[in-house]
Amino acid sequence: MKDLHNLTATEAVVALRSGDLSAKELIDASIKRSEEVDGSVNALPIKCYDRALDQAVALDLRREAENPRSLCGLPIAVKDYNDVGGIVTTYGSPIYSEAAAEKSDATVERLEQNGAIPVAKSNVPEWAGGHTFNPVFGTTRNPWNTALSAGGSSGGSGVALATGQVWLATGNDLGGSLRTPASFNGIVGLRPSPGRIPRGSRLPAFDSLWIEGPMARNVADLALMLDAGVGQCDSDPLAFDEPGLLFQNQLETGSMPKRVAFSPDLGVVPMAKEVAKVCRTAAERFTDLGAEVTDETPNFSGALEGFQTLRAVLLAVLMEPILKQHRDRIAPEIIGNIERGLEITPEQIFHAERVRHQLFHRMAKFFETHDFLVCPAASITPFPVDQRYVTEIDGVPCETYIDWFSITFALTMTSCPVISLPCGFSESGMPIGMQIVGKPRGEAALLRAASYMEGLLGMADQLPIDPKD
Repeated sequence: MKDLHNLTATEAVVALRSGDLSAKELIDASIKRSEEVDGSVNALPIKCYDRALDQAVALDLRREAENPRSLCGLPIAVKDYNDVGGIVTTYGSPIYSEAAAEKSDATVERLEQNGAIPVAKSNVPEWAGGHTFNPVFGTTRNPWNTALSAGGSSGGSGVALATGQVWLATGNDLGGSLRTPASFNGIVGLRPSPGRIPRGSRLPAFDSLWIEGPMARNVADLALMLDAGVGQCDSDPLAFDEPGLLFQNQLETGSMPKRVAFSPDLGVVPMAKEVAKVCRTAAERFTDLGAEVTDETPNFSGALEGFQTLRAVLLAVLMEPILKQHRDRIAPEIIGNIERGLEITPEQIFHAERVRHQLFHRMAKFFETHDFLVCPAASITPFPVDQRYVTEIDGVPCETYIDWFSITFALTMTSCPVISLPCGFSESGMPIGMQIVGKPRGEAALLRAASYMEGLLGMADQLPIDPKD
């Protein structure tokens, strides 16, 4: 059992499906690994082991084996912004530190319907942010160097995967909350197209900025989790079905990209020179797949300001009632975001929506001549863990506490699927990720290209790791 945490999720599900492993054996292995390493990184503060073992006993393996989307009892981690029935959802806030969810939300319920077993909930920033710390459970540390940040807001999920505590984990992504920790921790994360994965009822039904997505140690495992999580849902008006499509089966079938564009900064964000260099070198490996690599990047002007406006409105919609009742128990950065949302003018919203509309159509035009757009997944490498947020990038001051991950929220404005793929290391040995942007609802081609690039870059074999001081 000491080696089970080294299995890929794909290997583990094959063994579960055949009966060579049981769900209980993998739950026990997950518990053992967490006891060994989580004290150093604080990735999984909320355990639901008894619930998981009950699910394992109730699992009908014969029925699960007949379902091609089933994870057949594979233990997973669930981000603490998502509900797991009977378990607390704190959002990293003392306001909800003892608030147990009555039932799993739509995202988790779909995974459980397809054989996933949550064993723990992963740590998050308080309500939102790019660095995982909160007053309830403390700080999550990067396993590549525990003095550094794990990113956020899906930082706990990224660390749990990198350290082998679980085989798959949920994430969600508004402005990079899934892609940034994927980059910082050397794992893979997918921000799918809006509606690909159903969302819980806490979110505004017609918002398409906040997306639920899978996180894994490699692309094949990511496809496995995506298959288990997709589909139409009556409680989510944006969720849709694609009957018969299995992303696992698309990884080695279909054409390779012919033209790919690389941009170090999308023309609108500051970028650390080391990060840009590593990502450019990796992007040029697309030529090994027979693709031409160009620098013909779409125009992203206005995207950052537009995103800041729409994000502030969304946070105000979600949190104005909480602010009125609990102002003294909310982090100052979040208060500032909510209040900014309450002060947004109609003209600012009109402008942001026009920018988003125009950017989508510029992307559509771009995809007439290119298959993918590639850029870094973060403007910096991981920063000191005791620093609340980044204040400058290569000497350029950040105006807000989220400016340092604007390379990801610029792409949120496109509504295109984006994968964060490990592509190299910094001089100090920290992982660096790149984003690959695909056509709307083009996850199959995106995952296929990422899988081939993963093989060329050789990063997936680095995991899981033991935490390093």
